[in-house]
Amino acid sequence: MAKGLQGFSWTMLLLFCAIQELGAWARHTAVEGPGLGQPGDPALLAGGRVKRGWVWNQFFVVEEYTGTEPLYVGKIHSDSDEGDGSIKYTISGEGAGTIFLIDEITGDIHATERLDREQKTFYTLRAQARDRQTDQLLEPESEFIIKVQDINDSEPRFLEGPYIGSVAELSPIGTSVMQVMASDADDPTYGSSARVVYSVLEGEQHFTVDSKTGVIRTAVADLDRETQDRYEVVIRATDMAGQLGGLSGSTTVTIVVTDVNDNPPRFPQKMYQFSIVETAPVGTAIGRVKAEDSDVGENTDMTYQVKDEEGVEMFKVTTDSNTQEAVITVQKPLDYESKKVHTVVVEALNKFVDPRFVDLGTFRDQTIVRVSVLDVDEPPEFRPPSNLMEVQEDAHVGSVVGVVTALDPDTANHPVRYAIDRSTDTERIFDIDAKTGAIVTGKVLDRETAGWHNITVLAMEADNHSQVSRASLRIRILDVNDNPPELATPYEAAVCEDAKPGQLIQTISVVDRDEPQSGHHFYFTLAPEATNNHHFSLLDIQDNTAAVHTQRVGFNRQEQDVYLLPILVVDSGPPALSSTGTLTIRVCGCDSSGAIQSCNSTAYVVSATLSPGALIALLVCVLILVVLVLLILTLKRHHKSHLTSEDDEDMRDNVIKYNDEGGGEQDTEAYDMSALRSLYDFSEIKGGDGGGGPGEGGPGRNPASELHALPQWVQSPDLDFSVFRDYICRKVEQADEDLSVPPYDSFQTYAFEGSDSPVPSLSSINTWSSSSEQDFSYLGGWGPRFRQLAALYAGRRGEEDGEDS
Repeated sequence: MAKGLQGFSWTMLLLFCAIQELGAWARHTAVEGPGLGQPGDPALLAGGRVKRGWVWNQFFVVEEYTGTEPLYVGKIHSDSDEGDGSIKYTISGEGAGTIFLIDEITGDIHATERLDREQKTFYTLRAQARDRQTDQLLEPESEFIIKVQDINDSEPRFLEGPYIGSVAELSPIGTSVMQVMASDADDPTYGSSARVVYSVLEGEQHFTVDSKTGVIRTAVADLDRETQDRYEVVIRATDMAGQLGGLSGSTTVTIVVTDVNDNPPRFPQKMYQFSIVETAPVGTAIGRVKAEDSDVGENTDMTYQVKDEEGVEMFKVTTDSNTQEAVITVQKPLDYESKKVHTVVVEALNKFVDPRFVDLGTFRDQTIVRVSVLDVDEPPEFRPPSNLMEVQEDAHVGSVVGVVTALDPDTANHPVRYAIDRSTDTERIFDIDAKTGAIVTGKVLDRETAGWHNITVLAMEADNHSQVSRASLRIRILDVNDNPPELATPYEAAVCEDAKPGQLIQTISVVDRDEPQSGHHFYFTLAPEATNNHHFSLLDIQDNTAAVHTQRVGFNRQEQDVYLLPILVVDSGPPALSSTGTLTIRVCGCDSSGAIQSCNSTAYVVSATLSPGALIALLVCVLILVVLVLLILTLKRHHKSHLTSEDDEDMRDNVIKYNDEGGGEQDTEAYDMSALRSLYDFSEIKGGDGGGGPGEGGPGRNPASELHALPQWVQSPDLDFSVFRDYICRKVEQADEDLSVPPYDSFQTYAFEGSDSPVPSLSSINTWSSSSEQDFSYLGGWGPRFRQLAALYAGRRGEEDGEDS
């Protein structure tokens, strides 16, 4: 059948081409008439004769030719061709020489290859007519077109597939799902080869398609996602407007049914059972329950709540947003002894309800949760839980402050023992009876020291001390009037010498460490020992203060400058306590305005406040004084160091050797050197160059010398120092006889170098005489005061003689 249809198509095409060829031949015969040539063409000859030119029309070739012989396309012919073969026809352009061949003599064009209009719709070529002998163009080159004629050889194709669409479940009939579109490569302007119509091959029970637009719609209204959530629909597209012999193509469309909230939540069970110990703290999770929902996404979001009153009081239900489970937690402490089983009604309902499906039924469900409370060994409980006690501060040791009571909540009801946490009562001010729970005082209380005590009481089972309960207890110490009032400060007042009677001197107040409930009220009066006082009076102002006034005219500091006024203060009790305080009143000198100037030769108060300028001037003066003192100290230190350096540089003028028993080493001014010098005229001594005289160290030396040789001058053997010795002896005798003179005993040796004397070294190494040359026997005649000195030098002389021998 298909083969017969194909033959029929080729027959119709050939017939069509023959008709076109006849039309071209008719036009060819009419070409030679007037008007074929173009105006202005040089081929136009005189006399109106027209030059002959090309003769052809547009050529057509059928695509997909399957014959064995080349397909005849058409013929080109020049009117100058007389049929003698002198003209040669050639073509150039697209497909010339490959796809299209021309007969050089006749001008017939044939197609040698199978053409496809979908790849190329037409070919543009150029024709030439040449003289065969000279190869010259006989006609101008002309362009012509060979058009490929379409046949229905391309089926429709769905280029955008595969297709995926969606539609909500329970959508009404005719709801648009999506649109599909097929394209046909055939020529849409020629016949019906490219006219496509659509139809459903599979899935027509649930969906339809518009034959012209390709829009897919629902065919039923009861699409249920929970039953089937997707459909595979096959859509076919046919060309030739669906007529017999048309080509077709198909595609598969996946249609997903989306969810709507059309299913209520449902608990899988109507009852759940959980258990929990009675000591579980508040907030402990008991268990989880979950209601099932056939929907998906946010349509399964649920909230849970407790419906019964008992459950609302004891338990709390929250929703786990990740798992959509109901979490049941403890909201109030459980007690096995009070209730062993609790029944809770939990309800689940959708969070998002679609009003379109309300008529389908209620979107909520309920279940029962039974919670069993398990018994555990619990510590004792304090009853009642009062934490405040009071006791008077004068309570005796061992007095009962109060009683605490604790009971074992378990059914066994074990006996309870009590104790005090000593970390809260380190001083052991309170004790507790281990069996009765009576709290007693352990020490004397004093509210003024500690008005409140916070202790912790322990209650434990008698046979299981690990079960312990703690209770904080606050004990308030009630006040008792046990402290007498006292003056607020050691008051001191001042009164002018010219004071008048009734003049206010001082206002006094008192303090009391007690705190009576009705408040303080004090009474003031003069002490009994001041009843004969005629100088001052005391007035109770009745506001817990008193005023002291003068009672006489004028005071005299010379007679009495200080008055001591004893004041008796009594509180309101009970019992009433009193104390005596003393007010010191000083008599002071005042100016005419009554401002105190001085008290007892000292300034008592400053009558006027110093201005800022005066304070600045005072500070500047103090700063200047400090700078002067520092400058003086610096100069003195510099001067002292200068004197010391000068003394170190030259000590030849006054070299003193002394052994003092009385005045000490600093007594260098006992005698006046000028007086000594005036008593004796020193002879000028001409010193040698270090010898010190003939026979130094030899037999010519004077052994009777009584003075120690000094390093500053050269000792001569003929000097007589008896004048010095006599003078010193007279002074010693005068000092011994004068009892009023302090016992300053000193021995000083003075020497004068004289003029032109050599200046030897001060070192004792280069002295011109040694200690061995001295004779200190004369010291024995100086009296008992110098006996020890003579013994020392005599002994030293003996040692030196022994060494010499």
